[in-house]
Amino acid sequence: MIHGESYKPIIAEAAKMAIGEENIYERVFIFELLKDKNDPNAVAGAVGFSVRQPKFYVFKAKAVLLATGGATLLFRPRSTGEAAGRTWYAIFDTGSGYYMGLKAGAMLTQFEHRFIPFRFKDGYGPVG
Repeated sequence: MIHGESYKPIIAEAAKMAIGEENIYERVFIFELLKDKNDPNAVAGAVGFSVRQPKFYVFKAKAVLLATGGATLLFRPRSTGEAAGRTWYAIFDTGSGYYMGLKAGAMLTQFEHRFIPFRFKDGYGPVG
C-alpha cells in the first residue's frame, strides 16, 4: 500500500527516468514569472535562484505550469505538530503561487476551499 507521503518521491523518480536528470532543476526558488513581450496575456518563463548554491536562473518556456501548491499554513490544525512534514499538508505551501499568478495577471478562483484532512480511528489523511 502506498501512503500519501510516498507519492511525491515515487512520481519524482519516474519523472527523472522519463526526461533525464539533466533536464530537472531541483531546489530552485522561483520568485517571478516572465511575461511574453508579444502577448501580454501569456507567460514566457520564470526567474529563480538556487537555495543551496549561489546560482541565479532564467527559464524560457513555451508553456508554464504553476504547481506550487496551496496555502496550507493559513489554517493550522488544532493539535500541536499534527501533519508536520506530510506532502498532503506541507509546511512549505505558502501561497507563493497565488502571488505570482496574480502579479502575472491571472484570474484566480475557488479560494473559498480549504483542505481538511479526514480523521478516523488510528490515523488521519487525505482519503476518499
